Amino acid sequence: VQLQASGGGLVQAGGSLRLSCTASGRTFRSSAVAWFRQAPGMDRNFVAAFSRTGGYTYYADSVKGRFTISRDNAWTTVYLQMDSLRPDDTAIYYCTTDPSVISSNLASQTAYRYWGQGTLVTVSS
Repeated sequence: VQLQASGGGLVQAGGSLRLSCTASGRTFRSSAVAWFRQAPGMDRNFVAAFSRTGGYTYYADSVKGRFTISRDNAWTTVYLQMDSLRPDDTAIYYCTTDPSVISSNLASQTAYRYWGQGTLVTVSS
C-alpha cells in the first residue's frame, strides 16, 4: 500500500492547514487510518486516527479541539484539518493505515505497517 500525504506548508501561528492522505489503488474502507507527526529532533507522536469502521475518532490531547480528522464518502481520502496552529505544531506529518489495527491500538505507531512519506508543516510565530 502506497500512501501519499500532501497539504503541508508554511503558516503563521493561529492559521489553518488541511492535510490530505490518499492510498494508491485502494480505499481506506475497513482500515484504521491515523496521522502521526515528528518534530525536529523528537520522536514520532500520535496526532489523530479513525477506527476501522470509521465510527470512532481519537485525538492526542495536544490537538484536541484544534484538529479534526475526516474522510470523504468514498473512503479514498482522509483529511486532517488543523486550526489554531501553534509553533509547537511544526513537524513532518505522516499518514498511516493498517486493516489489522484495533481501536485500542490506534495511537500506537508500531501497530501500523503502511506509511506515507510525510508532509512538512511549519508554523511561524
